[in-house]
Amino acid sequence: MSELELFKHHISSPQKVVITTHHKPDADALGSCLGMANFLLKLGHEVTVVTPSDYPSFLHWMKGNEEVLNFEDPKEQPLAIEKVKEAGIIFCLDFSCPKRMHGLLPYVDKSKAYKVNVDHHQDPKDFADFRYWSTAAAATCELVYELIVNIGCKHMIDKDIADCLYAGIMTDTGGFRHPNTTKNVHLITAELIDIGADNTKISRLIYDTNSINRLKFIGFAITRRLVILQDLKTAYFKISKKDLKKFDSQTGDTEGLVNYALSLDGIHVAALFTEREDGIKISFRSTDDVAVNKFAAEYFDGGGHKNASGGKSQLSLDETTEKFEILIKQNYTSLFTQPELVHEKN
Repeated sequence: MSELELFKHHISSPQKVVITTHHKPDADALGSCLGMANFLLKLGHEVTVVTPSDYPSFLHWMKGNEEVLNFEDPKEQPLAIEKVKEAGIIFCLDFSCPKRMHGLLPYVDKSKAYKVNVDHHQDPKDFADFRYWSTAAAATCELVYELIVNIGCKHMIDKDIADCLYAGIMTDTGGFRHPNTTKNVHLITAELIDIGADNTKISRLIYDTNSINRLKFIGFAITRRLVILQDLKTAYFKISKKDLKKFDSQTGDTEGLVNYALSLDGIHVAALFTEREDGIKISFRSTDDVAVNKFAAEYFDGGGHKNASGGKSQLSLDETTEKFEILIKQNYTSLFTQPELVHEKN
């Protein structure tokens, strides 16, 4: 029996299932979780989605959002732990490194449940009984769709599932603008739209729904917190806890901010440094020719995709950005390896 057939066997009879993802879920993380949850519910399973933290309010429209348990919520944590302990199957979606579950990790790690990992990030850790993984996929939602199809259950994908999966694919391709927007992406999203995914509505809910405070914060960040290193083809935002408090920033309010820096003419590397209670959270973005994932992994305990990576720092905000500037200078040649980019410098 192949691993895929074994997986199909495990989900063939109703069980208690927990689905989780990485800390601070984005649209691909939540979309894959709720897309899979809605599918498994149709198979008769008792399904609970447990997120390691809260997530942006612009994702709350997804079917099943009201039942999601936030592990970091003191009121919901006991039930979340109970659900993990009772689970016969645990799905780990949109991450390949268990530590990205943060506080939820010890409970999932101790569980004897059959574990399923579906993901598209590089350097996966070997922690699951069944892994459906490919870096060729633009999004985990793309893989969830393929997994459902490959076990012969495409007919069970309804509008609610399609909406969730479409959202994850749309956002992880940057609205179908990034190089990971493949033929397969278009074929799958066409199928999801045909099933009922409301592409126009989903785009509006995610990209065009803002609070007044968030718009003011974005304006403030662009005018007061944007640092441009034109000679190094680099730009970054430096956001302090004070800045976040000033605009009563909520989870998701910094989402997409780093892309404004990358949109500048002549800029090939962009970063967002955000001061949090547990350290500095870093988001890296780059143009097609520049790989920031190795840079993030080597210097900021991070990683991710070639053009979209993350990292962290325990230094102060000022010390972290100073370190970043020094490293960009030191690694200029290795980062900007394309002849045309180096020629521009010279």
